[in-house]
Amino acid sequence: MPIVMTNLVIKTSTALFLLATLGQSAASAAPTNVTGSAALAVAAVVAQNSPLLSADEKKLIAGLFDGGAKADAKAGDAPKKKLSIMADSILCKASNVDLTARSCEIIFKTGKRASFKGRKANEVFATLAMAGVTPEGAAGSMIENVSKLNCTLDPGAINDKSGGGAECSFRTGE
Repeated sequence: MPIVMTNLVIKTSTALFLLATLGQSAASAAPTNVTGSAALAVAAVVAQNSPLLSADEKKLIAGLFDGGAKADAKAGDAPKKKLSIMADSILCKASNVDLTARSCEIIFKTGKRASFKGRKANEVFATLAMAGVTPEGAAGSMIENVSKLNCTLDPGAINDKSGGGAECSFRTGE
């Protein structure tokens, strides 16, 4: 009788472990939505590298992120149209062995890649962490991977200073 009970415990433990592991993988690949200051920060660090945005749009987004109440100086007011910031994927790595090693690559829908290291890579890495992206560790590396990033900024709502106007969605763990 003790052998049967031990086998039951082992099988149950194995099943629970597999269920928990598979459940975490499925959950980590699920879409994530962020709003507010985290969404504005993600949009701003990605926008500065985007080939899909004009120089004026990049300047407007940077102004909004820097706290400029009237980010569009030419018009004297924020534009009424919403801005979209998109990237197919973002991959950032930081080493916890070589403390100077950090890099990021952003791939946009046009196929254009933005690759950078150092402080700029750290800014993207830290901003993704602020938005809830959990880094995965592997042999001395911390890796953040995001796909299908889609952010929408409403400059008018952001300038209202009521906490709205910035939304992002993305997938992790793929």
